[in-house]
Amino acid sequence: MDVKERIVAELTAARDRSFGLTVEALEAPELTAQVSPLMSPLVWDLAHIGNYEEQWLLRAAAGATAVRPDIDDIYDAFEHPRAERPSLPLLSPAESRAYVTTVRDRVLDSLEKVPLIGALAGDGFVYHMVIQHEHQHDETMLATHQLRKGAPALLDPPEADPVAGGTPPAEVLVPGGPFLMGASDDPWAYDNERPGHMVDVPSFHIDTTPVGNAAYAAFIEAGGYRDPRWWHPKGWEWRSRTGKEAPAFWYREGGQWMRHRLGHVEPVPMDEPVQHVCWYEADAYARWAGRRLPTEAEWEKAASWDPAADRKRRLPWGDSGEAGAHANVGQRRHRPSPLGSYADGASAYGVRQLIGDVWEWTSTDFDGYPGFRSFPYKEYSEVFFGGEYKVLKGGSWATHPLAARPTFRNWDFPIRRQIFAGFRCARDA
Repeated sequence: MDVKERIVAELTAARDRSFGLTVEALEAPELTAQVSPLMSPLVWDLAHIGNYEEQWLLRAAAGATAVRPDIDDIYDAFEHPRAERPSLPLLSPAESRAYVTTVRDRVLDSLEKVPLIGALAGDGFVYHMVIQHEHQHDETMLATHQLRKGAPALLDPPEADPVAGGTPPAEVLVPGGPFLMGASDDPWAYDNERPGHMVDVPSFHIDTTPVGNAAYAAFIEAGGYRDPRWWHPKGWEWRSRTGKEAPAFWYREGGQWMRHRLGHVEPVPMDEPVQHVCWYEADAYARWAGRRLPTEAEWEKAASWDPAADRKRRLPWGDSGEAGAHANVGQRRHRPSPLGSYADGASAYGVRQLIGDVWEWTSTDFDGYPGFRSFPYKEYSEVFFGGEYKVLKGGSWATHPLAARPTFRNWDFPIRRQIFAGFRCARDA
């Protein structure tokens, strides 16, 4: 399959997923409703995906005439925060579906004529950017579904048993030394992953699996939410103000922890990675456990460096291979897999579940790498640099494999819990 054939296949797969989360899953009133001020109405996400595709693949890459320039402002994510989007004159679900379909048809027609050369289209970059953007919004839409009240809109997929391989040790030592962080020649990499650069990381220990629900429940039972010793000062202020005492969507019933998951109510599976915890909760648990969150560099080295070959792997298990056989990604399951799953997906150091299951909080503030250059627009990465956001790594069960790579950098406010985020711990050697 050549580059253009793969682009067509990936564009088609992404759109099937988007429709399955919106117009094929819910009726119009639920698509236009806002379930939380943290999230957009689902119909806004759908039309925004099409408008982004129109601006980059039709206007910028193909030089084609605009389809709907009149809606650019409505679907500009930087002009309108999520809380105010329901008040905008949004396209209806039917109009949104027709619009994104028209855009897609014109993109596919134009692709035949667009040479994949130059800064914007070279190696298919702008197409890869748009494909990943749609998948990222699909994960955002899954978070909206998680916040919905009422009956499930999404059926759990038939779950293939995750591949396990015995119980790994609790932690491994990653010896100190330099490694290549980030990416320079990956055609799918965003600007914030670039340029690749050598980083010297001191020796450290890191958990072989994410922190599980049972371990986190022990933190709760030990009074972790009521003891300010474990909390960052801003985290303690957040906890005191909000009254939170457990991960989002957890509650107690008859002496048992229960959870809401995509419209289902079920006992919390104690053998799964904890998810829907914010950075402050992850940091407090790590302090209580006598450990800490890994830095982004530590996490990425544990995930991608091959010390025997003295080189970087594109994925923890190697440079290629179907992600589904090595990790829980792409909605194959609507939940994390049991701890210790996917032994074949372990990194060179023996660390498991680095890709998929849950996004993992790190201790690192989001900023540019040395030599960073904004491309192709500042609003993707650069405007978020600074101390307000924490970096998350690895992807979740909801992340598409195309965006689930060790160099990929997600970021969010340290109070955010609606995302599918968990963590693992580290300590100095």
